[in-house]
Amino acid sequence: MTIRRRTLAQAAALLALPTTSTGLFAQRAKDSVVLGMVLEPTGLDPTTSPAAAIGEIVHYNVLEGLTKILPGGAVVPLLAEDWSADPDGKSYTFVLRKGVTFQDGTPFDAAAVKFSFERAKAPDSTNKAKKSVFDNISSISSPQPDVVILTLNNPDATLPFRLGENTAVILSPKSAATTATQPVGTGPYRLDSWQKGSAVTLVRWDGFRNAAAIKIRRATFRFINDNAAQVAALLAGDIDGMPRFGAVQNLKQFQADKRFTVEIGSTAGKGILAINNKRKPLDDVRVRRAIAHAIDRKAFIDGVLEGLAKPIGSHAAPTDVGYVDLTGVYPFNPDKARALLKEAGVATPLNLTLTLPPPSYARKGGEVIAAMLAKVGIVAKIENVEWAQWLSGAFKGNFDLTLINHVEPLDYIQYANPQYYWGYDNPAFNALVKRRAEAGRGKQQLALYADIQRQLAQDAVNAFLFNPSQVSVARRGLKGLWANSPIFANDLSQVAWQ
Repeated sequence: MTIRRRTLAQAAALLALPTTSTGLFAQRAKDSVVLGMVLEPTGLDPTTSPAAAIGEIVHYNVLEGLTKILPGGAVVPLLAEDWSADPDGKSYTFVLRKGVTFQDGTPFDAAAVKFSFERAKAPDSTNKAKKSVFDNISSISSPQPDVVILTLNNPDATLPFRLGENTAVILSPKSAATTATQPVGTGPYRLDSWQKGSAVTLVRWDGFRNAAAIKIRRATFRFINDNAAQVAALLAGDIDGMPRFGAVQNLKQFQADKRFTVEIGSTAGKGILAINNKRKPLDDVRVRRAIAHAIDRKAFIDGVLEGLAKPIGSHAAPTDVGYVDLTGVYPFNPDKARALLKEAGVATPLNLTLTLPPPSYARKGGEVIAAMLAKVGIVAKIENVEWAQWLSGAFKGNFDLTLINHVEPLDYIQYANPQYYWGYDNPAFNALVKRRAEAGRGKQQLALYADIQRQLAQDAVNAFLFNPSQVSVARRGLKGLWANSPIFANDLSQVAWQ
């Protein structure tokens, strides 16, 4: 279909239109859907790039893993029809679905699983889960074509969940190298087109094992990071829904409009003001603590997110089992912030750069953060960048401060990687992570997770701000979009018009 662009003036005009009008909606076939997304990924291979926007398009749609994570967080079989774990938690046996093929005709079997996981754990792998998941796999054996046995160095009770994330999708050995531009999987959809800067379109794959159950034949993901344009596209019918709606200031308008349904759910997101721990004077914990004390989380959440978030005090979400509320460690206290800067010998004004990616929580939130920091003597010069620039710049460690939402669940393991973009390196923290990886299930796991959260808070690695709610807006009659997002995915297999 033709992708229409609108100027800001056109968007403003649409915003002024009465919400009772019904003539704006495009008449689309009931086997097609157009969804809005905030960010455009730089590629479509979730096993080699960290961007969650990749999974929003391809995960569960084109590419599948052994397991699947449901909106409520439960883990169910996908390419594996069943699995079992040894009592010590160090060996998992997966029984694979039979008769499944990739879209390039290659059979899905134990050899494809072994290839995918060995690729993920290779020394040159850029897989985000390499350190936490794949490096823990000591051996991969396949006693028969439909059975895979994973032997681990350390027990991991979360492995079935981890294998349902987009970093663990199974790729065809024949086409894995070109997944970033031409993803080939076992899922119900195949890539039809990618109009760079505009949209990605998927079409139903008739060779899918259960193709008859897939109601949506054609799905287009349009990239709209401007809030006004998101609202205008929904009102005009240019898009049918936005699973992660950014223009929360307009939410009441859609809640009052009978043409739309609005759902507010949970996420595993951790919104943080990331701090470059390797740059002076940010390498001084007193400076990082000053930054944390300078920020009023409640004012940020109310002013930027319309109250649709919960404050956090470490890199954990309230939905996590074992979550500890540490928001009291660094309460809003500008006087304390100024005293800490003075104690650290920092002359004010301290000039820093605040790098902001496109989402509205960052662009609008960055202005709020900069104003708060200014009151304690920190001048944060705002630098707005596009998503690809953020990934090639800030994410590579070229930043002072940056505002970002980490959406992956239980991703505290990244703090054990000194090469990760915020540059945190603490042997005591690494030891905690190792002990938790080796610990058995139950109380010891929970106690160590609490210690991990407290260590990150104590070191003020980053300024931990908010756990956002998920806000979904869709045309009435469109069913099946996820209300909650334990991971960022748009599973089209359950989407249909009613």
